Parts: sequence; structure tokens; C-alpha cells
Amino acid sequence: MAAPTERCRCGGGGFSGCPRTVKSWWRLAVLLLSVSSLPTVSALVEGLYCGTEVCYDVLGVTREATKAEIARAYRQLARRYHPDRFRPGEPGFEGETQESAQKKFLLIVTAYETLKDEDTRRDYDYMLDHPEEYYQHYYAYYRRQLTPKVDVRIVILVTICAISIFQYYSWHSSYNEAINYLVTVPKYRIQATEIAKQQGLLNRTKEKGKNRRSKEEIREQEEEVIRDIIKNKIDIKGGYQKPNLSDILLCQIVLFPYYLTNYVAWYVSWVYRFTICREEYGDEEKLYIIRRYMKMSQSQFDSLDENTRQSFLDKQLWIKENYEVYRKEQEEEMKVKMATDPRMKRYRRWMRNEGPGRLTFIDD
Repeated sequence: MAAPTERCRCGGGGFSGCPRTVKSWWRLAVLLLSVSSLPTVSALVEGLYCGTEVCYDVLGVTREATKAEIARAYRQLARRYHPDRFRPGEPGFEGETQESAQKKFLLIVTAYETLKDEDTRRDYDYMLDHPEEYYQHYYAYYRRQLTPKVDVRIVILVTICAISIFQYYSWHSSYNEAINYLVTVPKYRIQATEIAKQQGLLNRTKEKGKNRRSKEEIREQEEEVIRDIIKNKIDIKGGYQKPNLSDILLCQIVLFPYYLTNYVAWYVSWVYRFTICREEYGDEEKLYIIRRYMKMSQSQFDSLDENTRQSFLDKQLWIKENYEVYRKEQEEEMKVKMATDPRMKRYRRWMRNEGPGRLTFIDD
């Protein structure tokens, strides 16, 4: 038995006689109108590359054009629309003004800058082929705009070289200051003078005629001799030591793999000899442990005299317990010295009465 069908019994023929059918067609018409009113996806976005213009059309070339063809088209258009060459009213420029020609010239330059670089041109072609990827296009465009034009590695290298030059100059200046000071110290000056006399560097010979020098010239030469002797005989340590090229930043970075390899080899050897094989420490190893306990750098420790370092070995300070006892003794001696030293007493009195944390007013 056939199922009963629902029929429209309203008067009139066609769809106009059925309200339900008319309502369905009305909804469909509204939907089509809404879809047709949506903005179409376009790859030409204002603010990216040539804006709403196609860079190829601006230069009058195709997408298959070579770099030479693009450069040729750019030069021709640039000569025509350059602000210094453009003349309103000339043939071929009807309706063009100075402002419109300048905007056209800027657009031509932008188009050429976009298409002359292979990477930028690839990104632009991708934008034309995939207009729906808005965010990807914005990212690719501004990433290239904000990327430094100079290689970062070159910037880092130049910076390191500049720091290294400043380091060497600063250390050399400090070393010269130390030498200039030592030349004025009577103790070292007398010793240098004796050495110079023994070597026959200060023996004055009688000079006659044109070769005769003045007293000032002789005195300057003697000062230079004394200075050279002090420079060669005295080994300055610490911040005023003689500058060495291997200590600057550039050389340290270059030699870092070498230093790292030596340290790893030394550490493995130390563990194998003294931890696994249980060998006895030598004098060099003992002094190294003592220096580590005292938290002194190698240059600071080397500046100590031989008797002081020998006393460390005699007291067996490489043993942790002995070093702790020695450290406490040194602290007690320093406290007693500070309590009995007249200069420390004056310093404490000044800090208590007129230290930097107190304000005083003097009456006129």
C-alpha cells in the first residue's frame, strides 16, 4: 500500500501556491546572496611588496622573465619617471603630475627590489600562487625586511677583533705605567745602574766635533738604558704584567679547542694516577691543591716567593685538615694585627666619626 503523499491544497498552480516551498526558495536565495557578497581571496595586499599592483606588471615583464630582462625594464622605466628627469606635459606623460610620477617611480623601485633577489622573488611568486595564506605571506615579507643585511658572523668577528685590540692596548698601557713607576724607585734604579755599568752601557766617551752630544741627550740615553734593563730583569705579575698576544680574546677563542683538549687529558690523567692507581702527590701536584684551597689564580700564586711556597709544603697544606687549621691561624693573626695597627685604629676612628655614611655641616 502506497504511503500517502502530502499535497498542497491551496489554490493556484505552481510553487506560488505552496507557502512551504516558497519559504525554502527564499532561504536559498538569501544564502547565495550572502556567499556572493563575501570578499574574494586576493594575493595583492596593501603594504606587502607592490601593494595592490603586480610587480611584474609594474615593470612590464612576464613571470618567466630573466634577471637581465627585469634589470633592463627597470632602467628604462627609471629613466622615464625619475624625479630629476620627469617633465610634465611631455609626450607620453599626458595627465601625469610630479607627485604621480614620484609615486610611480617609488613603485618601480619597489618592484625591482622585489624581483631582483631570487629569494624575495620566490616568496612573491608563492604569494601570487597561494593567496589564501595571509599570515605566511606577512611573516615571509617582514622577516626579510627586518633581517640584517650584513652577515651576523662578520659582525661578531669584527666585535671580537675590536675587543681584542682594546684589551692589548689597555694591557700595554698598564705595563708601561708599571715600568715608568719602577724606574723612579731608588732600589731598582740603583740595581739597574750597576748592571749597566758592569755591561759598559754607561761608560761616557769623550766626543769631539760634530758628533758631540749635549748633556740632555746623554741623560736621555742613560734613562733609556736603565729602563730597558728594568724591563728585561723584572718579571711583573698580575694586572701589570707584560701583555701577551695569546691572552687576548681572539686568540683565546681560537685556542679554546686546544686548551679544552689539554684540560680533558690532564683531568683524565689526574683521576687515573691519584684516584685509581693511588699514586703519591708530587710537589707540583701538592702546590696545585694548595692553590685551589686558597682560591688563587695561577698568576697570583706564581707571584709568591719561593720561601712562602716551600713553607706551604712544610706545613702539608695540601691536606684539607691542615689547611683549615692554617686558615684559622691566619684569620686570628689578621684580627690581632688590625686591632694593634695604628693605621687601622685611625681608619676605624674615621669610619666611626666621619665615615662616608655621616653628614657634617661646617659653619662659616
